[in-house]
Amino acid sequence: MPHTPNPARGEVTVPLAGTPRRLCLTLGALARIEAALNLADWSQLPDRFGRLSATELTAVLAALLEGGGEDPDVLAAAPVSIPEAVAAVAVALAAQA
Repeated sequence: MPHTPNPARGEVTVPLAGTPRRLCLTLGALARIEAALNLADWSQLPDRFGRLSATELTAVLAALLEGGGEDPDVLAAAPVSIPEAVAAVAVALAAQA
């Protein structure tokens, strides 16, 4: 398991494929998400999150994992369900509010 998350930094721990993983929306993660979704800036995110493809959802989750200090390749190593991925992204984004 990753080290204890730092809530002041916006880190959260969520279960992915049965393993606790740390996620965090860092500036770098935000930049990777903008690029993956082909957005001009972050203000377009709320509208865009309502219609993500599976590939885009995976890219968002990978960016949040990397922001939390995790290896995003864990997504290829173990199956993550769509509801699990959506819930993980929602928890990570809510921690930034």
